[in-house]
Amino acid sequence: MEQILNLKFDYVDRDAPLKKTEKKKTKKAKVIPPPQWTKSNKLNTTLNEVAFSNWSAGGENSISMLNKATFVRKYEDQYMQWNNEMVLKYGLNLQEGQKVRKADDAININSTFGYRKDSLSYWFYSAKMTFNTQFANGYNYPDRDNPISRLMAPGYLFVGLGMEYSDTPEQLTAYFSPATYKATFVLDQRLANAGSFGVTGAKYDMNGDIIEEGKKYMGEFGILVSGSWEKQLYENMTMNNKVSFYTDYVNSFGNIDVDWEMSIDLTVNKFVKANIGTHIKYDDDVKFVEAEDEYGNDASYGARMQLKQLLGVGLSYSF
Repeated sequence: MEQILNLKFDYVDRDAPLKKTEKKKTKKAKVIPPPQWTKSNKLNTTLNEVAFSNWSAGGENSISMLNKATFVRKYEDQYMQWNNEMVLKYGLNLQEGQKVRKADDAININSTFGYRKDSLSYWFYSAKMTFNTQFANGYNYPDRDNPISRLMAPGYLFVGLGMEYSDTPEQLTAYFSPATYKATFVLDQRLANAGSFGVTGAKYDMNGDIIEEGKKYMGEFGILVSGSWEKQLYENMTMNNKVSFYTDYVNSFGNIDVDWEMSIDLTVNKFVKANIGTHIKYDDDVKFVEAEDEYGNDASYGARMQLKQLLGVGLSYSF
């Protein structure tokens, strides 16, 4: 019986660079973070004060205070994310010789649930809900007897299904929904009778008596496109953008409602911050009277671009 023994020796240079195939074998696997909840709470108070004493150029003493609270709750795992945000705003302004007036008022609640099949994708199948209203009565000053808006008059509810692009490291989101339901609530009968905020107004007889009350609710179905972007411009300067566009399929398709809010936060220290911001809105259902003819009839009535500007320094606390 003949036995043959073959011995093979391979020389390996440990200082030589690895081949491409060897490099792939040594590549570390992606670390997937465990499911987790994160939260953020911010309280802001902005004060603005102007006082004069023997000031030759003239002027009126004034003081204003704007309060804002932001609460964020987020859940994220490999395939799913659920973002929830509630923003509350309320502000007052007092000028010499006048009563206290409202300077800001808003209740905003947003919730977005998303699911993706690929853990590396930035695209999510999403369901989105947004609710907006206010705390207190709004007036067309100096008239304080007839509110032009109230709690849930109006109130807006958006519910839709679509796709969302969410890039968490870049703080960028973009949402598109071809199926969004918009509900408008006007739960004040006087405002509903007047047909405020797009609801169907009351019907009157020849004597001016109401024969059918105005509707307190209006539903629409259309397209919603929205997005947000947060960018750190400098070490102590951050810019935030939120924008949404909505158009209804049935009522004036192509007539777009716009809501764009932009702010720049300047951080002085942990508790002191300055803020510069603008808020632009356009809603074809919100009509304004700008003039009357010689008979007292509305001569200029229609939707207008709404603009709000903010500049202030205040206190901020996060927890």
